[in-house]
Amino acid sequence: MTLSLYNEMDGPVTFDAPERPLVAVAGPTGSGKSGLALAIAEAFHGEVVNCDSLQVYRHFDIGTAKLPLEERRGIAHHLIDIVNPDELFTAGEYARLARDAIAGISARGRLPIVAGGTGFYLRALLDGLFEGPARDQALRDRLAARELRRPGSLHRLLTRFDAAAARGIHPNDVPKVTRALEVTLLLRRPVSEVFREGRSALRGYRTLKIGLLPERDALYERLDLRCAQMFEGGLVEEVRHILSLGFAPASKPFESHGYKQALQLLQGELNPREALFYARRNTRNYAKRQITWFRREPGLEWLKGFGDAPEIQAAALARVARFLS
Repeated sequence: MTLSLYNEMDGPVTFDAPERPLVAVAGPTGSGKSGLALAIAEAFHGEVVNCDSLQVYRHFDIGTAKLPLEERRGIAHHLIDIVNPDELFTAGEYARLARDAIAGISARGRLPIVAGGTGFYLRALLDGLFEGPARDQALRDRLAARELRRPGSLHRLLTRFDAAAARGIHPNDVPKVTRALEVTLLLRRPVSEVFREGRSALRGYRTLKIGLLPERDALYERLDLRCAQMFEGGLVEEVRHILSLGFAPASKPFESHGYKQALQLLQGELNPREALFYARRNTRNYAKRQITWFRREPGLEWLKGFGDAPEIQAAALARVARFLS
């Protein structure tokens, strides 16, 4: 951040103001991000800003492992329960709201701590997003027809046009592949090149990014147990309640692991054993994709364990203390 003053003898004088601190806690689902964020907030007078794309939705609590109010230790949490399940919420909107929340936390003299596993949201917050050209529905319809005829063909096409962009998008993430192709075809330039030019990065902050990386077998074991606890703890009943409020089964958060299987169970497409099996499998696959994403996140400092382990918390607190000093 640059400030300007006027010196009567020398004219305008500029100098760099100190950047404000920001801590981000990232990692795969089930790695203990919420617990570590709470520990940092308690130790350094912080407030937590959610960075999970599902926890922004109201009513989706059990399957998102949303921290209950009584377990937040009186620490303010932001961007949780802010939109209804049938409302569109984009990474751009997240970045705007998160930057507002962070600015408010800093203005109160407290430490903003961004915590969550949605890597795209974190990147949108810190690096900014390129808005790109408006959607071209006719082009999208042609791309959708192509994908329907030959599944996977859009990702192969993107690889041909822009290998760098294709490497950053999972082949099964058809919406993101479609948007990348749309921008590439409309602007006649590689989308990765356009994105680099169009971003507006967060300014006025220096960021410490901590990543949690438990041993994979231990993480999968914890995720399997958590899935079972979610179903035993009322996940299906929660889905039934959300539907009773009038929200459609096609609402975006129902596409997520756990909720999708609970919905299929209610619709008679899966039995309880199958629902748990697929929820566990999809959650493990999601964690694997998150780890792959965060391994490409520049400047992320890894701690190899769970965020609720005493030794990991001690290492994280020591690192934050050095960062703040």
